[in-house]
Amino acid sequence: MGKKESKKKDNLTLIQTLKNDWFALKLGASYSKSFVTGAFFRRLFGYFEWVYWDGIFLRVVVGALDEHKSFESILWFILISTMVLIFTNLCIHYVENVVFPLETTRIYGGLYKKLFNKAKNVELKCYEDPDFYNKYTMAMDGADTKVTEIIKKLWGTIIGAIALMVIFKFMYDIDKLSVIFIISPIIGNFIFGNYQNKNEFKRYQEQIPYEKVLNYVNRTMYLPDGAKEIRLTNVFSLLKKQYNKATDQNVSIAEKFGFKVASLNFWRITFTFTVIFEGVLLYAIYKNRVAGTISLAEITVMTSLMVAMTWILIILFEDILVLMKNGVFVNNLRAFLEYEEKIPENADGIIPSSEFETLEFRNVSFSYKNEETIKNLSFTINKGDIVALVGHNGAGKTTIIKLLLRLYDPNSGEILLNGHNIKEYNLKAYRNMFATTFQDFCMFAMTVKENVLMGRTFDNEDEITIKALKRAGIYDKISTLPDGINTMMTKEFDEDGIVLSGGQHQKLAVARTFAKESPIKIFDEPSSALDPIAEYELFKNILKEGRTHTMVFISHRLSSVKNCDKVFMLEKGQIIEEGSHDELIKLNGKYAKMYLRQAMNYLAIENEKEVKL
Repeated sequence: MGKKESKKKDNLTLIQTLKNDWFALKLGASYSKSFVTGAFFRRLFGYFEWVYWDGIFLRVVVGALDEHKSFESILWFILISTMVLIFTNLCIHYVENVVFPLETTRIYGGLYKKLFNKAKNVELKCYEDPDFYNKYTMAMDGADTKVTEIIKKLWGTIIGAIALMVIFKFMYDIDKLSVIFIISPIIGNFIFGNYQNKNEFKRYQEQIPYEKVLNYVNRTMYLPDGAKEIRLTNVFSLLKKQYNKATDQNVSIAEKFGFKVASLNFWRITFTFTVIFEGVLLYAIYKNRVAGTISLAEITVMTSLMVAMTWILIILFEDILVLMKNGVFVNNLRAFLEYEEKIPENADGIIPSSEFETLEFRNVSFSYKNEETIKNLSFTINKGDIVALVGHNGAGKTTIIKLLLRLYDPNSGEILLNGHNIKEYNLKAYRNMFATTFQDFCMFAMTVKENVLMGRTFDNEDEITIKALKRAGIYDKISTLPDGINTMMTKEFDEDGIVLSGGQHQKLAVARTFAKESPIKIFDEPSSALDPIAEYELFKNILKEGRTHTMVFISHRLSSVKNCDKVFMLEKGQIIEEGSHDELIKLNGKYAKMYLRQAMNYLAIENEKEVKL
């Protein structure tokens, strides 16, 4: 029973691989039918040449010479065959040098556009799932090359198998027993070659973890992020130790498989070439000299056919191997493209009113990686409220914001905007109600203005950008740059690009929220990299926004939340205290203790400064 189940499993794997290859063919055809057609004719003409020259041309010419036919008839046949050869070669070169380069670019553009759109449409949770993210990275890794290779190899396998049968028929016509020699290259390629490739794949799998280490060290050495630490510490010795250990492991694995792979390769070559060539030659000589059943002309044709058959078998085996290997890779591509998003970015629904009234969490719970991070949470934010979420790390503050923005959906409970469940809204229109600065923001290799406006277009873009930069307290720095707001961020593409400090980057991220006109503005730790004076100025400007907007922000520094209308103190995904700053101080609970502890630290720092002065 176990063997039957194992065999069934193997068949299913083969069927799945073939389905993946067919999926790749259809995917490639959706972007370029010319590539698929070109790949077909490239293999058709390539195999036609072998079959024609080894199976027909040589047989006719040698037969004509053997039968003492006229020189003119042989010459005409050779000239016609030459014209056929020129035509097929022109077609092959046209496909390889014109069709493939042009249509590969089309497939590349279409495929990656599809992948990028899919990547943009899947929910944030997918990027935080290692299994899904691995599939995504593998799907992106050379997807265009794998798709085009599958198309070529699929046609190669089909047409190669037909060409093999034609040559098999030619050999059978010459001598029925000669076809037995086909067993030799089959054993060489499909048995020894298969075991060889399996062992090489096992070697590759065992080396993957150490290749990751080698790639990590290589990346670390040429990226600027770790350059300072490498020069100011002894961390290079640790990196070198990691590199040497990974290299030693790879050498050890190579030694482990070395003899086995070499032995299998020896037997593959022996059966694929030596046995068949020497065997056919000896058999043909015997048939000619001893049995007298084969002429010298037939010996010539038979040996030529056997050479063609051998190479077709080798190429056929390699094509099948590539199809099987790339079929596995395409499985990740297919799984990624066919994944049904839980929160699709293009989700349609009702358009929310531009007038914000209330936002309510009603008995909301959420689990991340089987750990409950938000527990039966309920609270309400009304129009014009300035709300702060405070608490220690891991309390669930940022998770609440992600739920609020529908980057996640609750496991239970509901979130209501103006009385409607947020799942009922058009997602893009719903998120447009918010302007958000996250603590883990990203700066892009674009201009300062583009990093502030983030793809939004206005008639007065420069004015809006400058105003937002001023309110964030970063315009004085930007205005000193030669290109001002048109200065390139980072040196990724421009040597004159600017690299700001952590605090300056944070101010620029806050400017994005100032630049976007939305009824609700969210700031997640907007001042974590700022000094107290810069923090004070920033929060003063943030609170000015509160006069015309509803505000939600997260802050570890409780001194910045004193002017908020509501403060929610969170612990383990639950609100343990809520009220204004003054109310929570009077309550003398965890908020008050946390505030006083921070206030004492600030006071100690100020006293220390005074002593030094």
